[in-house]
Amino acid sequence: MEIGQSVVFTIPLFGGIPVTSTVVVTWLIMAVLTIASIIVTRGWKLVPTGVQNFVETIVDGLNSFTKDALGEYWSSFAPYLGTIALYLILANTIDLFGIAPPTKDLSATSAMAIMSIVVVIIASIKAKGIKGYAKSFFEPMPFFFPMKILDMFTRPLSLAARLFGNIIAAFIIMGLISKVAPIIVPAIFSIYFDLFDGALQMVVFVFLTMLYIEEAVE
Repeated sequence: MEIGQSVVFTIPLFGGIPVTSTVVVTWLIMAVLTIASIIVTRGWKLVPTGVQNFVETIVDGLNSFTKDALGEYWSSFAPYLGTIALYLILANTIDLFGIAPPTKDLSATSAMAIMSIVVVIIASIKAKGIKGYAKSFFEPMPFFFPMKILDMFTRPLSLAARLFGNIIAAFIIMGLISKVAPIIVPAIFSIYFDLFDGALQMVVFVFLTMLYIEEAVE
């Protein structure tokens, strides 16, 4: 069981750019999602059937949920929320295939958290304008300004730490169980730690991101 991120290869530029296992697995997940989207959406018909019907049902459900939360701004952010949901469900459960999840690396979860906060800032500016966004730091009273600044840093920190902490804990526990228990026991626990907990952390991350966007556009 390896906790740290090993360097897979080094790009010979700028004195050498190390590419860790986290980056390689992320590239793998991106490739799988890209190829799957091309295959699944090929030959779609006006009247959906089979796989097309299943995919459209999921997309319509996400769109409806996002529309209820974000109102008129839903169409601008539903694609982002859907994309991070797909990435996280694969990233959090990829340990089922014997591949270390990239979300057990704090740098990966931090990058996702920073992306989400940038999207939140963009949402606020889009809804309120630059002046309205700047003014929101002093609402409802001017002395709230330091707390609003602090909030900008604590939100991505909590998003990154929550996702990282849960995934690394599950990874460590599964590694320990695999060493001290028979084969069947790790398989049973894997249903919870790799499937249920992985899906749960995806839902929590997406829900919190959407909640932050909802607050930003109010």
